[in-house]
Amino acid sequence: MSLRLTARGLCLGHPGHPVLDGVDLDVAPGEVLTVVGVSGGGKSTLLRALAGLLPPLGGELLADGRPLRGPGAERALVFQEDGLLPWRTVRRNVELPLAVRRTPRAERSGPVADWIGRVGLAGLERRLPRELSGGQRQRVQLARALVGAPRAVLMDEPFGALDAQTRAAMQQLLLSVWEKERCTVVFVTHDVDEALLLGDRVAVLGGGTVAAVHAVPYSRDPAARSEPAVAALRELLLAQLSGAGRPVPEEGSP
Repeated sequence: MSLRLTARGLCLGHPGHPVLDGVDLDVAPGEVLTVVGVSGGGKSTLLRALAGLLPPLGGELLADGRPLRGPGAERALVFQEDGLLPWRTVRRNVELPLAVRRTPRAERSGPVADWIGRVGLAGLERRLPRELSGGQRQRVQLARALVGAPRAVLMDEPFGALDAQTRAAMQQLLLSVWEKERCTVVFVTHDVDEALLLGDRVAVLGGGTVAAVHAVPYSRDPAARSEPAVAALRELLLAQLSGAGRPVPEEGSP
């Protein structure tokens, strides 16, 4: 079952120097929420808080209505840098979350093999990270994040360093995985087109808070990029990111 993540009046940063303040956000179970904002606008800060790595300075941060305190196995974090352990093979990197949980070795092999196959790396189990391409390393990271069956996956510009073709392939892989798992996903990106392709909604960070949240028409449909509603939302997002647009409340808000 997927996880609901809720922020109410959330303040994040360092004492006396908040990066984000007054953040109100509700991520529905099973939703893909993409988050965009200018560099230094607090995207990674928000994600670290949702992962339990950054305690709030104020406000509330909840997981299924309960205070979120510290990291938990129900939330997996995926970074732009793959963070693979260079001395561990593909198989041993993927099994790491299960090993940390002290899952018996005999119970690890099935899920590990399954996820290695699902991300398209069957046959590469014994390779070390240095023997893999950038896209392959990100596939390993995705499998490692998902092998423990998290209820929410928090992704910090995971495809930002990839070439366009590999990035498109990883986007489609993520969507195919989400279609089967239906876990909650919070996906930070600096790319508006990526945000529109992947998200049910797009949250715009600006002015030290969530300036706007927009529902995405034709979400996860690559063919809809030229649809007028999608094109109009793209222009609005670009305007808001440049500071030219006025903050717009979440749809359904008074």
